[in-house]
Amino acid sequence: MTIATNQSKNNKAGVKMEKQNRAKEQAKAQLESIITLVNRLEHSQECDGEDCVLTDKQILESLNTYYKPGMEANEEEKQECHDEEAIREAFDEDPLCIEVRTDWHTPGEETKSTEYMILLCTGGPAVRIVGDLDGYQQPETANLEYQDWFTPWEQYPLTGEEEKTLLTYAQHFYFDV
Repeated sequence: MTIATNQSKNNKAGVKMEKQNRAKEQAKAQLESIITLVNRLEHSQECDGEDCVLTDKQILESLNTYYKPGMEANEEEKQECHDEEAIREAFDEDPLCIEVRTDWHTPGEETKSTEYMILLCTGGPAVRIVGDLDGYQQPETANLEYQDWFTPWEQYPLTGEEEKTLLTYAQHFYFDV
């Protein structure tokens, strides 16, 4: 009986670890997509496409196109890579939902939102960005969190540069009510 109980506990622990790894990998994929999108926006603001220094590989990958060595970006793809309006539209279409909430306050008191949440994907696994809003309803922090079914939200470890990019992404959205 003890052996069966231990095997059951080990199986449950293994399933939980597998879920955590799968959720963490999804968070990594979401972060990479955000980094690509933010880099593309910043590049489009600095470069009009003429004499662009991006390689064909960089252009195609920024458009989420599979790159195979030797492939060349066509003129339409080069223009799309630098189309700031299309990039902003891609930002707007990226999250599943955006929500805000306030601190504790006295009933009837006028309040402003103090926290935000951007849900990037849901189900098993789920990924979201959470953070604090400043007095002007703009994100001042950004943390990436992930979870799988029946597991708690966990914070994805970010480098300083990744956190800055995540904050730039979050600041694209409007949080005032």
